[in-house]
Parts: sequence; C-alpha cells; structure tokens
Amino acid sequence: MTCRELADFMMDYLSGELSSESRARFDHHLSVCANCRTYLTSYEETVKLGKRAFDDDDAALPADIPEGLVKAILAARRSA
Repeated sequence: MTCRELADFMMDYLSGELSSESRARFDHHLSVCANCRTYLTSYEETVKLGKRAFDDDDAALPADIPEGLVKAILAARRSA
C-alpha cells in the first residue's frame, strides 16, 4: 500500500469498512511509515474536533455558512 492509497481509504479504515486483506495492508503500511501514522493521528483529531464544533445544537451559525454545507454536516451526524 502506498501513502496515497492509505489517505484514500482512511475513512473506510476508521469506520471498520475495509476488508480484512485491505486492513492488514493498511496496518502494515502504518507499521513502517511514520508519516502516515502522524497523518492518521491528525485525521482522527480533526474528526473529533469537527464533531465537537457541533455539540451545541442551539448555537448560532455564522451567516456566511452555506445552507447546503450545514445540511450535509447534520445529515452525516445523524448517520454516524
């Protein structure tokens, strides 16, 4: 697995949707690539921070946030 492939499958890896063969390749790449381990850690932290940004459903949103983006984020939260 290359670093690019790892980045492409990051969401599937974290959600447990990779096949056992792909997960093994992913895990092996992480074991030998310090840059990808750092990237994975940063990605996980970004997801956590993104989720916390919407913890307060009653908080006012800035006026310049596109409505479609808000709907997409809320839909993703409901399905998670």
